Amino acid sequence: MVRKAFSRVFKKPAYVALAAVVGFLVFAFAVWLPNFRLIIVIMNHPEASFADKVNLPLSLLGSIATNFTLLSAFYTIAIATLFGINISMLVYLLTHRLRHIQSAGIATGFLGLASGIIGVGCAACGSLILTSLLAMFGSSFVLAFLPLHGQEFGILGVILLLFSIYKIAGQIQNPAVCSVS
Repeated sequence: MVRKAFSRVFKKPAYVALAAVVGFLVFAFAVWLPNFRLIIVIMNHPEASFADKVNLPLSLLGSIATNFTLLSAFYTIAIATLFGINISMLVYLLTHRLRHIQSAGIATGFLGLASGIIGVGCAACGSLILTSLLAMFGSSFVLAFLPLHGQEFGILGVILLLFSIYKIAGQIQNPAVCSVS
């Protein structure tokens, strides 16, 4: 079922391009997030050349190999890739079956992305966003008790995105219409 839905969606270059662009943007956001202030400072610095302003964000993309643990690099890349696939399949579904769409696959996809974003973090920062959110409630110590110190949310994001892709593939393959008896 999933294989047939993939072949229907990704035989069109526009959906492949959409998945690649969305996946790259999610990946770039996740990798740049720990260095966001540095990027802002360089972009706003009057003495920084245009080449510096372009090269810094590009060079920071390589920090996936140095600033992230193997597990966090894996799920960061997986979340970006799966989210791009998810969005492409969702756009395909919406354009082909707008009147008959069911919301289960869409909700799961957004939950997967939200969980993935919460779990994003490098080796130095840990779960960057989750730590910030929990600190607002005075409960950042909770991460210390989790076996992977918050990386569970990244793994959960991958699982939810895979489930979402499965549900969307089912909706692409099986029309949401009543059977005739």
